[in-house]
Amino acid sequence: MPEQITKERRAVLDPVERNSELLFGLIMVLTFTGSLSAATAGREEISTMLFGAIGCNFAWGIVDAFMYLINTITERGHGILKLRAVRAAKKPEAAQRIIVDALPKPVASVLQQGEIETIRQRLMQFPAPPERPRMGKQDFIGATGVFLIVFLSTFPVVIPFILMHNALLALRISNAIAIILLFLCGYWLGHYAGNRPWRMGFAMVVVGSVLVAVTIALGG
Repeated sequence: MPEQITKERRAVLDPVERNSELLFGLIMVLTFTGSLSAATAGREEISTMLFGAIGCNFAWGIVDAFMYLINTITERGHGILKLRAVRAAKKPEAAQRIIVDALPKPVASVLQQGEIETIRQRLMQFPAPPERPRMGKQDFIGATGVFLIVFLSTFPVVIPFILMHNALLALRISNAIAIILLFLCGYWLGHYAGNRPWRMGFAMVVVGSVLVAVTIALGG
Protein backbone atom coordinates (compact mmCIF):
# COMPACT_ATOMS: atom_id res chain seq x y z
CA MET A 1 0.00 0.00 0.00
CA PRO A 2 2.72 2.58 0.76
CA GLU A 3 4.39 1.80 -2.56
CA GLN A 4 1.10 2.36 -4.34
CA ILE A 5 0.70 5.69 -2.56
CA THR A 6 4.20 6.98 -3.25
CA LYS A 7 4.43 5.73 -6.83
CA GLU A 8 2.07 6.13 -9.75
CA ARG A 9 -1.60 6.37 -8.95
CA ARG A 10 -2.35 4.58 -12.20
CA ALA A 11 -0.43 3.25 -15.15
CA VAL A 12 -2.70 4.95 -17.67
CA LEU A 13 -6.01 6.77 -17.69
CA ASP A 14 -8.70 4.43 -16.47
CA PRO A 15 -11.60 3.64 -18.84
CA VAL A 16 -14.11 5.94 -17.13
CA GLU A 17 -11.68 8.87 -17.30
CA ARG A 18 -11.07 8.31 -21.00
CA ASN A 19 -14.78 8.13 -21.68
CA SER A 20 -15.54 11.20 -19.57
CA GLU A 21 -12.90 13.31 -21.31
CA LEU A 22 -14.24 12.22 -24.71
CA LEU A 23 -17.77 13.20 -23.69
CA PHE A 24 -16.56 16.55 -22.43
CA GLY A 25 -14.75 17.25 -25.69
CA LEU A 26 -17.79 16.26 -27.75
CA ILE A 27 -20.14 18.48 -25.77
CA MET A 28 -17.76 21.42 -26.10
CA VAL A 29 -17.46 21.14 -29.87
CA LEU A 30 -21.19 20.59 -30.27
CA THR A 31 -21.86 23.95 -28.64
CA PHE A 32 -20.12 25.49 -31.67
CA THR A 33 -21.59 23.35 -34.44
CA GLY A 34 -25.04 23.47 -32.82
CA SER A 35 -25.09 27.26 -32.86
CA LEU A 36 -24.35 27.40 -36.60
CA SER A 37 -27.25 28.24 -38.88
CA ALA A 38 -26.65 26.05 -41.92
CA ALA A 39 -29.30 27.87 -43.93
CA THR A 40 -27.49 31.22 -43.80
CA ALA A 41 -23.91 30.29 -42.95
CA GLY A 42 -21.21 31.21 -45.43
CA ARG A 43 -17.61 30.08 -45.55
CA GLU A 44 -16.59 32.93 -43.26
CA GLU A 45 -19.06 31.87 -40.56
CA ILE A 46 -18.01 28.25 -40.93
CA SER A 47 -14.34 29.16 -40.68
CA THR A 48 -15.05 31.19 -37.53
CA MET A 49 -16.90 28.22 -36.06
CA LEU A 50 -14.04 25.85 -36.93
CA PHE A 51 -11.38 28.08 -35.37
CA GLY A 52 -13.56 28.58 -32.31
CA ALA A 53 -14.25 24.86 -31.81
CA ILE A 54 -10.66 23.77 -32.34
CA GLY A 55 -9.25 26.61 -30.22
CA CYS A 56 -11.74 26.00 -27.41
CA ASN A 57 -11.02 22.28 -27.14
CA PHE A 58 -7.28 22.95 -27.42
CA ALA A 59 -7.49 25.34 -24.46
CA TRP A 60 -9.77 23.10 -22.42
CA GLY A 61 -7.54 20.13 -23.15
CA ILE A 62 -4.68 22.02 -21.50
CA VAL A 63 -6.89 23.01 -18.56
CA ASP A 64 -8.10 19.43 -18.07
CA ALA A 65 -4.53 18.13 -18.26
CA PHE A 66 -3.45 20.50 -15.47
CA MET A 67 -6.50 19.55 -13.42
CA TYR A 68 -5.59 15.90 -13.87
CA LEU A 69 -2.13 16.58 -12.44
CA ILE A 70 -3.55 18.61 -9.57
CA ASN A 71 -6.08 15.88 -8.70
CA THR A 72 -3.38 13.22 -8.93
CA ILE A 73 -0.96 14.91 -6.57
CA THR A 74 -3.79 15.88 -4.21
CA GLU A 75 -5.04 12.29 -3.95
CA ARG A 76 -1.49 11.03 -3.50
CA GLY A 77 -0.82 13.57 -0.75
CA HIS A 78 -4.06 12.61 0.98
CA GLY A 79 -2.99 8.98 0.87
CA ILE A 80 0.34 9.85 2.47
CA LEU A 81 -1.46 11.74 5.24
CA LYS A 82 -3.67 8.70 5.88
CA LEU A 83 -0.63 6.45 6.07
CA ARG A 84 1.09 8.78 8.51
CA ALA A 85 -2.06 8.87 10.64
CA VAL A 86 -2.12 5.06 10.78
CA ARG A 87 1.54 4.90 11.79
CA ALA A 88 1.15 7.68 14.37
CA ALA A 89 -1.98 6.30 16.03
CA LYS A 90 -1.35 5.50 19.69
CA LYS A 91 -3.89 2.70 19.82
CA PRO A 92 -4.41 -0.10 17.26
CA GLU A 93 -8.16 0.55 17.28
CA ALA A 94 -7.65 4.15 16.14
CA ALA A 95 -5.38 3.04 13.31
CA GLN A 96 -7.90 0.39 12.28
CA ARG A 97 -10.64 3.01 12.00
CA ILE A 98 -8.44 5.10 9.72
CA ILE A 99 -7.78 2.08 7.52
CA VAL A 100 -11.48 1.22 7.31
CA ASP A 101 -12.35 4.80 6.38
CA ALA A 102 -9.74 4.75 3.61
CA LEU A 103 -11.04 1.54 2.04
CA PRO A 104 -14.00 1.30 -0.36
CA LYS A 105 -17.14 0.49 1.64
CA PRO A 106 -17.81 -2.88 -0.07
CA VAL A 107 -14.25 -3.99 0.80
CA ALA A 108 -14.31 -2.63 4.34
CA SER A 109 -17.66 -4.29 5.06
CA VAL A 110 -16.31 -7.82 4.48
CA LEU A 111 -13.06 -7.45 6.42
CA GLN A 112 -12.91 -8.84 9.93
CA GLN A 113 -11.08 -7.04 12.70
CA GLY A 114 -8.21 -9.54 12.60
CA GLU A 115 -7.71 -8.87 8.89
CA ILE A 116 -7.71 -5.11 9.43
CA GLU A 117 -5.16 -5.55 12.20
CA THR A 118 -2.97 -7.56 9.81
CA ILE A 119 -3.10 -4.68 7.34
CA ARG A 120 -2.13 -2.25 10.12
CA GLN A 121 0.83 -4.35 11.15
CA ARG A 122 2.07 -4.62 7.58
CA LEU A 123 1.76 -0.87 7.12
CA MET A 124 3.83 -0.33 10.24
CA GLN A 125 6.62 -2.49 8.79
CA PHE A 126 7.02 -0.44 5.62
CA PRO A 127 9.49 2.47 5.40
CA ALA A 128 8.19 5.90 6.31
CA PRO A 129 6.37 7.69 3.46
CA PRO A 130 8.00 10.68 1.72
CA GLU A 131 7.59 14.16 3.11
CA ARG A 132 5.48 15.26 0.15
CA PRO A 133 3.91 13.64 -2.92
CA ARG A 134 5.88 13.62 -6.15
CA MET A 135 5.00 13.52 -9.81
CA GLY A 136 6.21 10.70 -12.00
CA LYS A 137 6.52 9.96 -15.71
CA GLN A 138 3.19 8.15 -15.83
CA ASP A 139 1.40 11.17 -14.39
CA PHE A 140 2.56 13.35 -17.28
CA ILE A 141 1.65 10.61 -19.74
CA GLY A 142 -1.84 10.57 -18.23
CA ALA A 143 -2.09 14.37 -18.48
CA THR A 144 -1.01 14.20 -22.12
CA GLY A 145 -3.67 11.58 -22.72
CA VAL A 146 -6.32 13.87 -21.22
CA PHE A 147 -5.25 16.72 -23.50
CA LEU A 148 -5.23 14.55 -26.62
CA ILE A 149 -8.66 13.04 -25.95
CA VAL A 150 -10.31 16.43 -25.43
CA PHE A 151 -8.52 18.05 -28.38
CA LEU A 152 -8.84 15.19 -30.87
CA SER A 153 -12.53 14.70 -30.08
CA THR A 154 -13.07 17.95 -32.00
CA PHE A 155 -12.16 16.60 -35.40
CA PRO A 156 -14.71 13.85 -36.12
CA VAL A 157 -17.45 16.45 -35.61
CA VAL A 158 -15.86 19.32 -37.60
CA ILE A 159 -14.29 17.36 -40.48
CA PRO A 160 -17.53 17.47 -42.56
CA PHE A 161 -17.35 21.28 -42.53
CA ILE A 162 -13.73 21.13 -43.72
CA LEU A 163 -14.41 18.72 -46.58
CA MET A 164 -17.82 19.91 -47.78
CA HIS A 165 -19.01 23.20 -49.24
CA ASN A 166 -22.67 22.40 -48.61
CA ALA A 167 -23.15 23.68 -45.06
CA LEU A 168 -26.51 21.98 -44.54
CA LEU A 169 -25.21 18.55 -45.59
CA ALA A 170 -22.07 19.03 -43.53
CA LEU A 171 -24.15 19.92 -40.45
CA ARG A 172 -26.33 16.82 -40.87
CA ILE A 173 -23.33 14.53 -41.22
CA SER A 174 -21.60 16.26 -38.29
CA ASN A 175 -24.67 15.78 -36.10
CA ALA A 176 -24.93 12.13 -37.14
CA ILE A 177 -21.28 11.55 -36.18
CA ALA A 178 -21.81 13.28 -32.83
CA ILE A 179 -24.91 11.21 -32.08
CA ILE A 180 -23.07 7.99 -32.90
CA LEU A 181 -20.12 8.95 -30.68
CA LEU A 182 -22.40 9.96 -27.80
CA PHE A 183 -24.26 6.68 -28.13
CA LEU A 184 -21.04 4.65 -28.17
CA CYS A 185 -19.79 6.45 -25.06
CA GLY A 186 -23.03 5.71 -23.23
CA TYR A 187 -23.12 2.14 -24.50
CA TRP A 188 -19.59 1.50 -23.28
CA LEU A 189 -20.26 3.10 -19.87
CA GLY A 190 -23.36 0.92 -19.47
CA HIS A 191 -21.38 -2.17 -20.38
CA TYR A 192 -18.55 -1.22 -18.01
CA ALA A 193 -20.95 -0.54 -15.13
CA GLY A 194 -23.00 -3.69 -15.71
CA ASN A 195 -26.00 -1.58 -16.68
CA ARG A 196 -28.09 -1.90 -19.84
CA PRO A 197 -25.72 -0.70 -22.58
CA TRP A 198 -28.36 0.16 -25.18
CA ARG A 199 -30.40 2.16 -22.68
CA MET A 200 -27.29 3.99 -21.46
CA GLY A 201 -26.34 4.72 -25.06
CA PHE A 202 -29.67 6.36 -25.87
CA ALA A 203 -29.70 8.14 -22.51
CA MET A 204 -26.27 9.62 -23.25
CA VAL A 205 -27.52 10.96 -26.58
CA VAL A 206 -30.46 12.64 -24.83
CA VAL A 207 -28.40 14.00 -21.95
CA GLY A 208 -25.65 15.21 -24.26
CA SER A 209 -28.16 16.98 -26.50
CA VAL A 210 -29.81 18.68 -23.52
CA LEU A 211 -26.44 19.82 -22.15
CA VAL A 212 -25.47 21.26 -25.51
CA ALA A 213 -28.81 23.06 -25.82
CA VAL A 214 -28.50 24.52 -22.31
CA THR A 215 -24.92 25.63 -22.98
CA ILE A 216 -25.91 27.34 -26.24
CA ALA A 217 -28.94 28.99 -24.58
CA LEU A 218 -26.71 30.38 -21.80
CA GLY A 219 -24.26 31.76 -24.32
CA GLY A 220 -21.58 29.12 -23.82
